[in-house]
Order: sequence, then C-alpha cells, then structure tokens
Amino acid sequence: MLYQSLEKLKKFLPTDNNIEVWEEGILKCTIPHRTPAIEANSYYFGHPEWGKNYFDACHRDQKFVELWQAAINRWDAAIVVDIGCGPGNLYASLKDQCGEPSLLIGVDVSLGALKMAQQIGYTPVLADAHKLPFVSGFADVVMLNACLHHCDDMAKVLAEAARLVRPGGLLITDHDPQLTAYQFRGLSLLLWQMRLPLYRLLKRGGHSTREEQFWSLATEVHHKPGDGVTKEMYDHVLKPIGFEVELYPHSHEVGAAVLQGNYGYSYWRCRIAQLLSGINPVSSKSALSLMCIARRHT
Repeated sequence: MLYQSLEKLKKFLPTDNNIEVWEEGILKCTIPHRTPAIEANSYYFGHPEWGKNYFDACHRDQKFVELWQAAINRWDAAIVVDIGCGPGNLYASLKDQCGEPSLLIGVDVSLGALKMAQQIGYTPVLADAHKLPFVSGFADVVMLNACLHHCDDMAKVLAEAARLVRPGGLLITDHDPQLTAYQFRGLSLLLWQMRLPLYRLLKRGGHSTREEQFWSLATEVHHKPGDGVTKEMYDHVLKPIGFEVELYPHSHEVGAAVLQGNYGYSYWRCRIAQLLSGINPVSSKSALSLMCIARRHT
C-alpha cells in the first residue's frame, strides 16, 4: 500500500525538485529558510507527548466532524492534499464519514507529526507550505485546518494551496482566527494576556507545563490580538485565479449550521474582552474563526 501511494505521488512531483525518499517512506523536501515559526511547529507537533495530546483532543468533536463532512460531502477516489496535517487529526475525524481518497497527501514541517499521520493512512511529505513541491492543478480537494495562522505569510501559503486545486476542485480552510474578533485593547488586552498563567494552572491542552506553553504559543504566529484572517485576504488571493469564494464566520459549536449562516457565540472570556474593546459580541465579526470554501472554475 505504501509503495502504491508513493508511486501515485511521483506523478505530481516536478522532476527538478530537490527531494529524497526516507527509508520510512516519507518524502523530504529541502527547507532552505527555517524560520522561528517553522522550527516551533516542527518541534511542538512532533513532540511524542504533545503531538499525541493534540491528536487526541483537537478537532475531533462531533460539531467539527459535522461541519467538515457537510463541506466535503464525499472524497471517494479523490486526490486529497492536507496542508499542515500535523499528526493527522483531519482525516482521523472524517474518514468514517467521507470515504477513502485514492491518494491522501499530508504536508507538514514536522517529521515527528508526519510519522504519526503516516500510521493512519497519509502519504507524508516534509515541506514548507510557502513553497509546495507539487505540480499545479492536480488535486480534487485541498484542505488547511488550523494551518494558515501557524505560517509566516498566510496569503502566500493560501496562494500555494490554491495552485494545487484542479478546475472544479475544492479549497477549504478553517479554524484560523478572524482578525475582527481579536481586536482587543486596553483592559481587555491585559485580561487576554493574563489567561496564560490560568491555563497552566488548569493544565489546559497545550499549556500543561511552562515549556509546552512556550512552544505552543511559538507556533501561533497570527493568533494574537489585532491579527488573523480577513475576507479581503481570501478575495484578493483567490478570486483573480478563478475561485468562487464562500466565507463562513463561526465560533466552533454549531456544526453544519455554519453553512446556513449560524455563526454561534464566542467563548464567555472572549465576549467579555470584546465588550471591553467595543466589539459587538453577537455579530458575525466577533465569530472566532473564518471558514473558507472555495471552488475553482478556471
């Protein structure tokens, strides 16, 4: 099975790429500029304990599965690329609902995370999402879940992901913070910063120790007050290259109803910070994430 997947993968690799095949069956591409964000993502998600905790706890709940299944429907016999796949949460959550792709490619900068993803069915590729080692226009579904905000240049990664989508194919992103929900200032900004010691005390996922919290936060390049994804970014990157773009703000707890415009409510601590910053906590702009479902027409 691994050999067959690698043979399928070779069809979508340019002949001039600097790639070597690891004996574990992982394709490794050269990453010439290892930024602090790349180093942090590589270390954190590849950590044997933290990576497993992330796999077990994140993006696995029923509302998450319901929303993504509604967005994808089925991917039987499809070529699927999961960029920023980590240890494999997305496929692990959706495989029972969406069927079996003909090829499931997982891209990440973390070798440790890719080894975990490989065990559940991914064909893993170690590569920088800013410069993906694939030909253009071959994938039926390209997905990025909780990925863009971990990357140095979100627009560049989005453009690279879009490049892989064939005409008629889908590009889906989700669980990246919406900028307008996190424009905290004054007292709300102080309260937001004070949450970190509390998270450590509660041993919340990603924050169980000072070291884990440090590395977890180091991966969150654009998950900060005054930062995040915007409608303008998606429109600017995707519409000129032939995508029809649909955006769905949401706060993670209403499942497939997101696609009917039900964005839910942000967490109570966020609502308090939003009120203190003059943000309407029941508007679409206060929804924590911005999901993008874009179909390529040309």
